[in-house]
Amino acid sequence: MLDKKRYFRRRGLFRRLARTFFKILLYGFILSLVYIIICKWVNPPITITQFDSFFSGHGLKRDYINYDEMGNNIKLAVMAGEDQLFPDHNGFDFKSIQKAMKHNQKNKSLRGASTISQQVAKNVFLWQGRSYFRKGLEVYFTFMIEHLWGKKRILEMYLNVAQMGDGIFGVEAAAKHYFNKNAKDLTRKEAAMIASCLPNPVEFTIQPISARVANRYPWIMRQMTNLQADEDIQALLK
Repeated sequence: MLDKKRYFRRRGLFRRLARTFFKILLYGFILSLVYIIICKWVNPPITITQFDSFFSGHGLKRDYINYDEMGNNIKLAVMAGEDQLFPDHNGFDFKSIQKAMKHNQKNKSLRGASTISQQVAKNVFLWQGRSYFRKGLEVYFTFMIEHLWGKKRILEMYLNVAQMGDGIFGVEAAAKHYFNKNAKDLTRKEAAMIASCLPNPVEFTIQPISARVANRYPWIMRQMTNLQADEDIQALLK
């Protein structure tokens, strides 16, 4: 009798835990969906990365602007430097992912393959890190924004929230800090310099110019020239 009672108590406990877990998943999905939809039109008040930058003493310089106020040079520069297939993929560049995995198996230095969409998912909704749990959430949010936002909104959000220096977030703040001008007035060279710091904007500095930025921005300018005639790229620049 005692064994049966223990069995039924354990069975009841497992059922309650399962129901609780299911409710947490359901409420989490609903809340995330609501926030994703809100962010289709409203910029996030603050991101986890921005919060961490402010409270760790690095400051928080940002100035959200609309897509039309950004200028085509910086839009083209970040696509040329970060994600040349951005207009064409569904949020994931599987060929680049495979290349990165092969590289990381053979080399100590890790190479990423995140698209602009994945970076937006991470920067807006998540935290910095490499855990499988965070990566799984990144896949979910990438899928959702690709289907609910559209490419222009994703690119606009990327250019507003991406870190572009120590405590500097977004292209408007970067343009003012580095070149004392608005983002829409950036030259091709200036836009390419900002785009070249994006893999690690704290280490790859624009002022003073680091070796990485000095070597990379001419390459980005050449890629901008190659990409600008593409019809899908042109559609995003309009």
